Amino acid sequence: MPASGSESRAETVQLTAAGPFSFGETMAYLTRSPHECTYAVIDGHIRKLLETEQETVLVEIGEGEDGAALSIRWLDSPPRSRAGRDAVVRYVREWLDLDTDMTPFYRMAESDTLLGGPVRDHFGLRLAGIPDLFEALCWAVIGQQINLTFAYMLKKRLVETFGRSMTFAGKRYWLFPRPEEIAATDVADWRKLQFTGKKAEYMIGIARLMESGALSKEQLLAAAQPGESAFQAAEQRLRAIRGIGPWSAHYVLMRCLRDPSALPIGDAGLHNALKRLLNRKEKPELSEIRRLFEAYRGWEAYAVFYFWRFLQAAEAKPGLGG
Repeated sequence: MPASGSESRAETVQLTAAGPFSFGETMAYLTRSPHECTYAVIDGHIRKLLETEQETVLVEIGEGEDGAALSIRWLDSPPRSRAGRDAVVRYVREWLDLDTDMTPFYRMAESDTLLGGPVRDHFGLRLAGIPDLFEALCWAVIGQQINLTFAYMLKKRLVETFGRSMTFAGKRYWLFPRPEEIAATDVADWRKLQFTGKKAEYMIGIARLMESGALSKEQLLAAAQPGESAFQAAEQRLRAIRGIGPWSAHYVLMRCLRDPSALPIGDAGLHNALKRLLNRKEKPELSEIRRLFEAYRGWEAYAVFYFWRFLQAAEAKPGLGG
């Protein structure tokens, strides 16, 4: 049987979503940087190299047919096994957040002074994630205290130096490095890529934790003690990792572990979005942001994502000050 929420048609798989889904908004978010290297957007489709336990496959993701949210087409060759195909479907569903019923979020945001506008303008946007824990942790470390453009450039250097790739129809597609590929590196290797020594140490340390089996996505989600939620326990485990502070922990909770209440409150993009929406010259204080987000309790991560999307759209319009 096909994986849940999918229908196979020849060399394609149609995926449904739980509620409203906008492929256009998904594409707008995924194309926010020309330096993205872990997938490519070609002729209105997303191409991504994925690795299952059995093999590596290249997929092309497009708008779905007959009411489906997405269509997956196998490039080069389809997975050899049903298990491989189902693993790809699961990855895409998690990556593009197809299984979340956002009805309560939309109901909450409908009349909200700040969130209502971004939600109406970008209705159907899902919280695109980073299913792989190692990639999510590395991206969180890379993004610390630098602008988004430089972060993407560093990520590209990392992937193209330590990752693996395949070539299809004259274009090269990359896989994010495995922990064992980074664990074997030295800080000197990273300095050549313009990484600071500290960030290199952090990522090598995280890689070694994962390579040794001391850290995994499954362990984080199963770490709760009596009276403690899984996400609270995961946050504490994450913050115990060298190089992972409150912002990084909540970023990983939000984009990898799928905690809808995650709030990376120190995020510069969030601050700039709120500054625009509040029509202020200065960014709001953290205490004010906490008060504002009380209205989004249980959906904080989705509110942040819509504020990010608002900022992305606002910065793309000429003549807008910030």
